[in-house]
Amino acid sequence: QVQLVESGGGLVQPGGSLRLSCAASGFTLNNYAIGWFRQAPGKEREGVSCVGTDVHNTYYADSVKGRFTISRDNAKNTVYLQMDNLKTEDTGIYYCTTDEYRTTGCPEPVYWGQGTQVTVSS
Repeated sequence: QVQLVESGGGLVQPGGSLRLSCAASGFTLNNYAIGWFRQAPGKEREGVSCVGTDVHNTYYADSVKGRFTISRDNAKNTVYLQMDNLKTEDTGIYYCTTDEYRTTGCPEPVYWGQGTQVTVSS
């Protein structure tokens, strides 16, 4: 019954911003580590960012460090990925994941959402 739903993707020009959301049903997202993955055409999936139940416990891929920020809103049982200064190479389908087990570090991507498309293009 664990379900994750991503939203917030879209088309944006280089240098623009998007905020992705990851909402959950069937479990309390607030209680587990959450990760974001992305997959661009012709490339393998890569981990983008993770957050533990402690919002200061975060990870960012080098490619997005300083541009992306992961956060939680426990009142809404939601995790966000704020993406600023977007580049064309950020284009891809973004997924949120969890294992409904770990509370720190990055979770194993056991459960996946449906993904949300991010396209950065001029």
